[in-house]
Amino acid sequence: MIPKKYLIVIVGPTAIGKTALSIALAKHFNSEILSADSRQFFKEMVIGTAVPSAEELREVPHHFIQHIHVNDTYNVGDFERDALELLEQKFKQHNTLFMAGGSGLYIKAVLEGLDNFPEVDPAVRAQLMRDLEDKGILYLQEELLRLDPVHYKKTDVNNTHRLIRALEICIGSGQPYSSFLGKQTANRDFEYLKIGLTAERNLIYDRINKRVDLMMEAGLLEEVKGLLPQKNLNALQTVGYRELFQFLNNEISLEEAVKEIKKNSRRYAKRQLTWFRKEEGIQWFDYPVNPQEVMEYIKSRTT
Repeated sequence: MIPKKYLIVIVGPTAIGKTALSIALAKHFNSEILSADSRQFFKEMVIGTAVPSAEELREVPHHFIQHIHVNDTYNVGDFERDALELLEQKFKQHNTLFMAGGSGLYIKAVLEGLDNFPEVDPAVRAQLMRDLEDKGILYLQEELLRLDPVHYKKTDVNNTHRLIRALEICIGSGQPYSSFLGKQTANRDFEYLKIGLTAERNLIYDRINKRVDLMMEAGLLEEVKGLLPQKNLNALQTVGYRELFQFLNNEISLEEAVKEIKKNSRRYAKRQLTWFRKEEGIQWFDYPVNPQEVMEYIKSRTT
């Protein structure tokens, strides 16, 4: 009898401890880890994305960490394709593999496949990019609220890439972006288990605030200074970088920038929790859980 192949997915909000747990589990199962944190894909973004340390990366083989450059075009469809190819290869060596991260859409793509969207005239995106430049992000946010209030409430409207993508579909198809979601589930050659880490919201927020302070001490400002010439790239329109670009452009003080990073990181964590709480089949554990307890749960579900 051929043993089943399992992908164990560790999810939860930023700064909750997904990296430490996934490493402990992968070591126990003599396995490997795929990162599903889309911010950690980029070679130039190290401190601000909380990439696992060199020591952590040595403990267990990791994949999809700092494998592309900030000026590379890489989207969720590319990740789905690459992750499935890697899983096919690695499942020849392992019965159990791990995926850890907080990018819900990227995880969903690997487990269930992407939704099918209609082809849209490239002129629509070109016009939206001009609108962003001429009228600002607030104009685009208001347009999405008008065209698709359902998706507006669910998405990160401060993420220009996602905002423009949703508007592109709304305008190009004449239908709300949300109307194309959840129409199909792809067949996969593996089973999966989803494990979530959580904590009281105040505790999560406190961990985030402390992490931001540690990032600043570790040299986040210097990292962002080195990326200033590329500040308009999509990859850099993210928490921790956007705010420090504002400081470097003399728009806000450094103290204000750090406060904004903390505030926006807390908002990001809230959105992550909202996403994962709507997902079915996640087994939740409080964040200081003993890895042994999670190992026993995995074994009970996979043997």
